[in-house]
Amino acid sequence: MQYDTIIIGGGISALSAAVYCGRFQLKTLVIGEKIGGNIILTESISNYPGFKKISGMDLFDKIKEHALEYKIDLVGGKVDKVKKVNDYFEVSAKEKVYKVKAIIFATGTDWRKLDVPGEKKFANKGVHYCALCDGAFYKNKAIGVVGGSDSAAKEALLLSEYVKKVYIIYRKGRIRAEPIILKRVQENQNIEIIYDTNVVEIKGNKFVNSIMMDKPYRGSKELKLDGLFVAIGRTPISDIAKSIAVRTNKKGEIITDKNTGATNIKGVYACGDVADNKFKQAITAVAGGVIAANSVYRFIKNEMPVLGSSEDS
Repeated sequence: MQYDTIIIGGGISALSAAVYCGRFQLKTLVIGEKIGGNIILTESISNYPGFKKISGMDLFDKIKEHALEYKIDLVGGKVDKVKKVNDYFEVSAKEKVYKVKAIIFATGTDWRKLDVPGEKKFANKGVHYCALCDGAFYKNKAIGVVGGSDSAAKEALLLSEYVKKVYIIYRKGRIRAEPIILKRVQENQNIEIIYDTNVVEIKGNKFVNSIMMDKPYRGSKELKLDGLFVAIGRTPISDIAKSIAVRTNKKGEIITDKNTGATNIKGVYACGDVADNKFKQAITAVAGGVIAANSVYRFIKNEMPVLGSSEDS
């Protein structure tokens, strides 16, 4: 099957790119292994312009609905292979091969792991990475959150609505949350912060019952917990891009031109959290998708045969 462009990814950056590809009348396929992306796991968003408060799922649904107003194809599935063939690309997914003129990588990120003994053993048996997904299982329990970012603070606040006690365990001496979020954490009676400490092991029988730390807390390096939520950042999902020699930085983020979203490979663009943007927010992911789509349109219009596009600004 032939398309002008394929957008690899299923989050709001991908669907925002699709809106503009649709407006530019490009024949567009969006394919994502996880339709909705990470944003749908966010319970409440209060910093997206135009919405004082909206859930991640509702925001995604609105953008998806907008994208589907245009003649784009949206399918769920994993891209298995991408290769360059002359002036085109061949993208293989779900036993189909798509021939496209340009690619937008909007593959997002995955949760970074602690990589300590017990983490794999107790995955989904007390070790989790999403408070919205799994927090309700721990009503009236004691829970730990590893991390010190804004995301970790928000996870702790959400968990505090279910559990009797939340311990934030952070390797540094200061939580790096937005001031308004940090204030809520500090004022929350259910949350306690353990600074300058690392989790070195997760212990239990069938399920987690404690963690080991590298420093004693209240006289012991062992802390009794019913569960541990890991919020130490994310890892870019960029391996498929690397397979066609797209350049990435030390973090694995795709290196892009900030004005166009272009990568070092002609006809290949990237946007959203997989790209090397310092400020990663829903609004910047959306903007990145729009910029990449505009660049794809310009590239196809100026350098390749166009399947009936018209500029619509």
